[in-house]
Amino acid sequence: MSKSGFYKMIGVLLVLAFCLAPAGAWAGKALKIAIVAPSASNDLAFTQSIVDGIKAVQKERTIELAVTDGTFIVEDAAAAIRDYAQKGFDLVIAHGSQYGGSLKEIAKDFPKTAFAWGTSADTFGLPNVSSYEAASDEGGYVMGVMAAALSKKGGVGVVGPIEVGDAKLFVDGFVAGAKAQKAGIRANVNYIGSFSDVALAAEAARAHMATGADVLTGTAQMVVGAIGAARSRRVAWFGTQANQTELAPEIVVACQVYKWEVILRKILADLDSGVLGGKKYAITLANNGLVIEFNDAYKLPAGVKQAGLDAVAAIKSGKIKPLR
Repeated sequence: MSKSGFYKMIGVLLVLAFCLAPAGAWAGKALKIAIVAPSASNDLAFTQSIVDGIKAVQKERTIELAVTDGTFIVEDAAAAIRDYAQKGFDLVIAHGSQYGGSLKEIAKDFPKTAFAWGTSADTFGLPNVSSYEAASDEGGYVMGVMAAALSKKGGVGVVGPIEVGDAKLFVDGFVAGAKAQKAGIRANVNYIGSFSDVALAAEAARAHMATGADVLTGTAQMVVGAIGAARSRRVAWFGTQANQTELAPEIVVACQVYKWEVILRKILADLDSGVLGGKKYAITLANNGLVIEFNDAYKLPAGVKQAGLDAVAAIKSGKIKPLR
């Protein structure tokens, strides 16, 4: 083979190697991802769900992760988001629907940085912003079905934070499921007006129990207070966002767990191909972004569990659409 032919062959092989290489393999460095979130990374609720999602993806590819949590104050979150962008992070995740207004302005200043935020379905029309949401009404419906079937007093109570995003979806789905299972069920909802007030959540739970609720649920990071109140009375609890069994293994029946890694993989695949944003993503029961995890230590009647499993199957097949 001539020298020119040899070099031509080498060139062809390099091109083929590039084309066949796995996504991101030629990046040459770890992907830098930052998370800005409102509560603690181990809150067993909203913030932990996104941190756990990234950690799951870290098992599959090299990621340099930075987390700024506890940013209930929107201005503090905005400063952290901007700081990560200025430091050259590849993807900045603003994990809180309250951060939308700030992110909309910050993302315009960093057109080469990818941003993602949730829970929301709004990308602001910006090519470097992705949005993500959870169809939490689906798991909420399943929880509601089981809660109504489990209740002996005919009353269930919901401790909600603020009527926005996946929190409202979950609450509405739970009530719909409870009423579908048992038409005469008393499904009372109390929005406490806060994502973080643990004491107020506990007070709301006690009020539900005082009026005859013998099964409770709630959403957002403040539910640790509600779970504590329920535990003191041995009242059953259904969780969402993360698996809350360790908080009260004797009363937690089941939890809808967010598996954000399902859509995070898609966002990172877009980054690998040069797409910074402009897309909307959702986790659902059908795509396994939402998973119902049962507490094996709780003695759940077989019929109640089967009612829940049947609801999952019906939602996945499209037979049941919780809020439609």
